[in-house]
Amino acid sequence: MLQPVKTVEYYQKEDSPKTFAVGETIFNAGEVEEILYGVVKGEVELWVDGKLAEVIEEGDIFGEGAMVHKDRKRFETAIARTDCQLAFLDRQHFLFVVQQMPMFALELIKSYSDRLRRVKASL
Repeated sequence: MLQPVKTVEYYQKEDSPKTFAVGETIFNAGEVEEILYGVVKGEVELWVDGKLAEVIEEGDIFGEGAMVHKDRKRFETAIARTDCQLAFLDRQHFLFVVQQMPMFALELIKSYSDRLRRVKASL
């Protein structure tokens, strides 16, 4: 079974990942977007209300909220902590992968659960 980031990389509609330089904003809280990201290389910071909430590391997925919430709004701001390569899926491809590969959905839930545990442990 592929890691979720490898599945995202495989099914993204463009051949290469998006690249972001250290300090570059990937998306802002409140923006409407239908893209899920997976960190191929580097680290990404997620900020909520001006506070660092989480660091996303290589192999992790983020931005899943825009795939499942009706308003498609970003809750946090994502900023490249290091130079990054990010695989990505738009909502159409995300839904296709979830329908065709149920194990991807389970791995995505596990990834999110692992991240939530890390955040809770830091409180």
